[in-house]
Amino acid sequence: MALLEIKGLTKAFGGLLAVSNVDMAIETGELVGLIGPNGAGKTTIFNLVTGVFEPTRGEITFDGCRLNGLKPYQVTKHGIARTFQNIRLFQNLPVIENVKIGYHLNAKSSLWASMVRFPILREEREITQKAREFLSIFELDYRADELAKNLPYGEQRRLEIARALAARPKLLLLDEPAAGMNPQETQELLNLIRWVRDQFSLTILLIEHDMSLVMQLCERIYVLDYGVTIAEGPPAEIKRNPKVIEAYLGEEAV
Repeated sequence: MALLEIKGLTKAFGGLLAVSNVDMAIETGELVGLIGPNGAGKTTIFNLVTGVFEPTRGEITFDGCRLNGLKPYQVTKHGIARTFQNIRLFQNLPVIENVKIGYHLNAKSSLWASMVRFPILREEREITQKAREFLSIFELDYRADELAKNLPYGEQRRLEIARALAARPKLLLLDEPAAGMNPQETQELLNLIRWVRDQFSLTILLIEHDMSLVMQLCERIYVLDYGVTIAEGPPAEIKRNPKVIEAYLGEEAV
């Protein structure tokens, strides 16, 4: 069984079908791309998988468990973490607190209890130490006590990935991680994603408009257009697929 399996996934908003009868299967350890023109339904699929939206029809299964109807925090508990197209850090909290929030999702005691300093300080110290070690891995340890909003854009992206990984997911969903990055930052991100997949034995599903990054990084790609899957396969096949070329160029491939 695939780690993530989507069958007949459909989402309607009123009379508009944002996603229509999509099937996907992602195996453990894969690095898969999900691409398509603006409005194709890519982020809607992420929102369906993570419990932000509930499917109109279809089924989402992760690691043998049905996710339909679960809330986002319950989906996270099952082992799925995500980043967002628009960075969603706790901007007015220090960098280290952003990472600690990720760790607290699996803590034995509650985040509230630790904040009011109930007798669980030992676990809180352990989480702080783990967070500092994690920041060191992402070369953000020297920023630990700065407010997240004061980090440069590329470092905010790294911090968001670090926070997601602190929840110890099996599957990481990356929604346009290279958005707004310059070529050097994009190359650094590409290397980081490869390293993260190998270092943490992760499965990754990636939405991205930077085709160079997608073709270099992903082992397999799904292509959506108007909420429908129009192609699936390795990068070399996707680049030559007439339906994909037509969807992106707006004209039939010759």
